Amino acid sequence: MNVNETDLMALRHLIACERQDRVASPKDLSEFLNISSAATAKLLARLSASGHIRREVNPADARAQRLFATQSSHQEMRDSLAVTHEQMMRVALELTGDQQIAVVHFLDSMSAIAAVPRAPKVSAEELAPERSKP
Repeated sequence: MNVNETDLMALRHLIACERQDRVASPKDLSEFLNISSAATAKLLARLSASGHIRREVNPADARAQRLFATQSSHQEMRDSLAVTHEQMMRVALELTGDQQIAVVHFLDSMSAIAAVPRAPKVSAEELAPERSKP
């Protein structure tokens, strides 16, 4: 697709928003990518110039923009990911039943860890027993 990683993430986000019937804005994209508004402006200029996105004036607020991936970007994304998806499916289908169970167990366990709230960090000094005062 001749785009860098941030551009690709932006396009994937715009396509995901469209699938969810949401309209993305530059501010939304800045927050999603965790980049500044200046970096977002450069990214949008680059993607617009290359024909990957189109910008529209927001009818509810003429000062705001709505962002959409172009149809050619949708197609390029499908084409570029199709081979990768086929390879991933091939690997998944080659797993034995026992391997599938192990993978599911692993992913469930990792997800459970990620979902559990973390305890606050404690310094080494806080963990060490207090020294007796002379």
